[in-house]
Amino acid sequence: MVRRWFILLWLVMVVGNSSAAERTYVDLPGGEFSSALKYEDSGSGVRIAPFSLMKLPVTNADFLVFVRRHPQWRRDRVAGVFAESRYLSHWAGPTQLGPQALPRQPVVWVSWFAADAYCQAQGARLPTWSQWEYAAAADEQRADARGDRAWRERMLSWYAQPSNHALPAVGSRLPNAYGVHDLHGLVWEWADDFSALLVSSDNRDQGDPDRLKFCGAGALSVNDRDHYAVLMRVAMLSSLEGAYATANLGFRCAR
Repeated sequence: MVRRWFILLWLVMVVGNSSAAERTYVDLPGGEFSSALKYEDSGSGVRIAPFSLMKLPVTNADFLVFVRRHPQWRRDRVAGVFAESRYLSHWAGPTQLGPQALPRQPVVWVSWFAADAYCQAQGARLPTWSQWEYAAAADEQRADARGDRAWRERMLSWYAQPSNHALPAVGSRLPNAYGVHDLHGLVWEWADDFSALLVSSDNRDQGDPDRLKFCGAGALSVNDRDHYAVLMRVAMLSSLEGAYATANLGFRCAR
């Protein structure tokens, strides 16, 4: 009898934890997607395989659990090649959040290397740019709202807001049609292939061999200049290096 109860308890714990982990992600169907960027090898069309994406950006509380379990990513121990000096500088201490880093706020001041390590520790990875753009094209009802001028203006109004105020808690806004929150209007987000986003408005630059060396995915140009909010993200990410950290750059994981 004792053994039977032990087995039942173990099953409840495993299933419960698995269900909690599944609720963290939402499944996206993928398919053919018209990117705002034009890729030399495929034009504007991109094939997105089905994938799962975190419903919410990673929070300070989430990342605190990570650095406690993986102390090499504490701000006082991380190698300089993986994170600049401002990494987690808003936390009260290496393993303390404090008033400038509330538990439900998205974690910021975090490098690409640290974000990548966090996702790997969850058995996941950072989303590619194409996956992020695909998910972010949805509004609350439509899988692709980018053709709606009012929606594009709403995106731009969010980006026009000053970034010197305290960040809201994650999940404060309604989810999009896929069930994903905060892809716009909260923080910028790291992409797995951010360093490949090197865009030129002059097509004569696209054959520059030095540019191709830097941009591992090949040179890009703009396919649709009306998608300003997306292109602002591209400009932001393409200006970064992996160790950089800023006050409005966070992340979420995919798998």
